[in-house]
Amino acid sequence: MTHQELLSKKFSLSSVIDNFPGDEPNEGYHNHINLETFIEAISQTESFLPPFDEEEPNEILPVKRASGLDQILKKLALLDIFGKEELEEYLRDQHRRNCRPSTLKNSLITIGFFLMFIKGRGKKHLKEVSRDDFEVFIEHEQDRGMKASTVNMRLRTLKAFIRFLMDKELVGAEVLSKRLSVKVPDTLPRAMDPDDVKKLLSVIEDIRDRAMVLVLLRTGMRIGELLNTLVVEVNLKEQKIEIYEAEKTRVGRVVYLSDDAIRALKGWFRKRNGKYPYIFYGRKGWPLSYPAARMRFEKCVERAGLKGKGYTLHCLRHTFATELLNAGMRLECLQPLLGHSCLEMTRRYARLTDKTREEEYFRAMAIIEKGGKGYEYD
Repeated sequence: MTHQELLSKKFSLSSVIDNFPGDEPNEGYHNHINLETFIEAISQTESFLPPFDEEEPNEILPVKRASGLDQILKKLALLDIFGKEELEEYLRDQHRRNCRPSTLKNSLITIGFFLMFIKGRGKKHLKEVSRDDFEVFIEHEQDRGMKASTVNMRLRTLKAFIRFLMDKELVGAEVLSKRLSVKVPDTLPRAMDPDDVKKLLSVIEDIRDRAMVLVLLRTGMRIGELLNTLVVEVNLKEQKIEIYEAEKTRVGRVVYLSDDAIRALKGWFRKRNGKYPYIFYGRKGWPLSYPAARMRFEKCVERAGLKGKGYTLHCLRHTFATELLNAGMRLECLQPLLGHSCLEMTRRYARLTDKTREEEYFRAMAIIEKGGKGYEYD
């Protein structure tokens, strides 16, 4: 993208706020800001990682987990918001604390969007940020139909930034004087029905897609972990993958490969370009992007006639956990395979697979339906 195109992107971001309806600055802020345009503008203006020379694919290795701070700061420079110096200082602080580039990127998106939002309310300086701004922002996100977990995640990001500003005495303590959070529903994990799993696998003909789906289904890996896995981290002989740094917890673990996953991987390894270090690569050897992986999975789901059931790539991880528990694996063994930091996170799957509770229910219901003791039927 040319410099002129980048500038036009910057102006379009400004217009998102500046073109709000209303005669006064604080009018019209309940209208929905186009967050998708905002994210696209700061995410796609340039590649998140530096360019890669196809003639030397091993150059990817030293920068696999390298910081994207420079790229993040370039994107920040394009935004027409107040508080840019403080936001840059905060991003640099996150970088010093060894936060992931993706964490910095999410901070830029959430905080930058929030600052654009309150600019639309007539605010011109960080010192003017109030608790009311947070509350109205939460309502705005909820009105946009965002999930409670997403709103809560953005709120946590903003709180961390405000605390950073409070330490520098740029924002008063009253902004966070009372607890401010969004109740997140404790939902059941969405696992695929066993028959649907068979239907899905029966329609996947592409070697790469089959390998990707089977590895996710048989290891319980997060999609981000798999897309960043190198070929050298896969041990086909010992049927395992060594995850040196987990996607969320940053704790290493080992996952194991079933026979069908091994066969699928061997088929893909025979076909893939051997000069690229990532198992599943995209343009110029960089890891296959999540949107690309999701699109390929959705096409498989559609071919299997399962569209509309809400199945996502992450459902494969839930299915992995559910199937192992149904097969008799103890929670204590499943926990490290999933990379959960505490057993309570793994225990959610027990609500789907508690056979004792199921048997007790049907035993009691059989007595009730037969008109057992204590029940009178006409």
